[in-house]
Amino acid sequence: MDGLPPLRAVIAAHGLAAKKSLGQNFLLDLNITGKIARIAGPLERATVIEVGPGPGGLTRALLHAGAARVIAVERDERCLPALAEIEAHYPGRLTVVSGDALETDFAALAAGHDDVRIVANLPYNIGTELLTGWLTAEPWPPFYRSLTLMFQKEVAQRIVARPGTPAFGRLAVLAGWRAEAQIAFELPPQAFSPPPKVSSAVVHLVPRPAPEPCALGKLERVTQAAFGQRRKMLRQSLKSLGGEALLERAGIDATRRAETLDVSDFVRLANLI
Repeated sequence: MDGLPPLRAVIAAHGLAAKKSLGQNFLLDLNITGKIARIAGPLERATVIEVGPGPGGLTRALLHAGAARVIAVERDERCLPALAEIEAHYPGRLTVVSGDALETDFAALAAGHDDVRIVANLPYNIGTELLTGWLTAEPWPPFYRSLTLMFQKEVAQRIVARPGTPAFGRLAVLAGWRAEAQIAFELPPQAFSPPPKVSSAVVHLVPRPAPEPCALGKLERVTQAAFGQRRKMLRQSLKSLGGEALLERAGIDATRRAETLDVSDFVRLANLI
């Protein structure tokens, strides 16, 4: 595809056995990495931030798709020589940052770039934490134009869940408040090396330019209380925040349960506490 060795050869040459402790599952199928790049695109003027590139399969697809620049954050030092080979193949277009994504200032990495996309096959053990950080970025609108991210399928379903469904919870409220999210496509375990025990899915999120006005901290307090006791009626689960009196002021039936409310209902409640 790009004149570089096949990924399996790269992994063998550098001894890159995936580490379970780092949540690594390498994506080797070039058709799939290319598809992810297309979902994130067009990339010709974009700066793409990638987390956990590993041996560089998705990195190569992003550069091959024409990304103006890719900034790849990789914690596993074993992968740096393989990424350096890609860097040499695409001079001036790939910057590799050696470090822990959970401690990375992504807004600082994006500084000076107008069209920033975050695209990643996220390590499963930190994916939700990273997404929450990006969705709670301040100021808003955020420093990125879109997020195109790989998750376990169950997590992906929680991100895009609609009210009234079992998967609807705190993550869906946060994602729905600040972004438009959809599952782009699903992948079987066999797409990865080593195959994980679960299926995966790519989620594409586009920030809402003007979410309904609400203090983030208050919204999190409401959703934590409501979904912390999701089987109970709201008059009970929200008792510490005002219970029936709060619900009456919001015009919400106190006998309803958390999963039946929509994002606007939660925003209304948050604005009243």
